[in-house]
Amino acid sequence: MDFTLTFLELGWLMLQLTAPVWLLFILLIVALGQIAGRLEDWPPLSALYWSFITATTVGYGDIRPASRGARVLAVLIALCGLVLFGVFVAIAVQATTEAVRLHADLGELRAVIE
Repeated sequence: MDFTLTFLELGWLMLQLTAPVWLLFILLIVALGQIAGRLEDWPPLSALYWSFITATTVGYGDIRPASRGARVLAVLIALCGLVLFGVFVAIAVQATTEAVRLHADLGELRAVIE
């Protein structure tokens, strides 16, 4: 249980420290999605939905851009989404690494691995 609490505490701290980075990418995704939505005459909520579906690279295909400009924005949104989720993965990896370092006996771990 101590390991889990350490992981959660470190993860929360790292989320707070990196907030300017991931908030910037979320704002970029929203803004680019709204611009694409205006180019495609989509309602704002549909454009928001589409931008996050594109950013997560799920891409259901129920809404898709037809104009060249909106397609270029779709690529930019997907790249922003990759960076955004890369930051979250890096935070999880770092929090796990630090929690293992603080709570695990590395000699026992090496014996289990070998």
